[in-house]
Amino acid sequence: MRKIRIAAAAAALATVAAVATAVPASADPVPGSSTQFYAYCAVDLLGVPIACTQTDAAHASHICQYLATPLGLALDCIQRSA
Repeated sequence: MRKIRIAAAAAALATVAAVATAVPASADPVPGSSTQFYAYCAVDLLGVPIACTQTDAAHASHICQYLATPLGLALDCIQRSA
């Protein structure tokens, strides 16, 4: 049970780091969506993208959006298909 809590804490920390580095203000919005934006995520930790920064559509590796969670604001990203 302790290992699960540690893994959950690590995932939460990775999410907080992603939120801190990805600011959608200057990112290209995803066409047809008012909440999603393009981002480049340099590191993927156990399927969770971290170290994300906003970017234009041509350089994006992920499509992201902010989500409200019990822990605060989180960044939800999916990898773009080629």
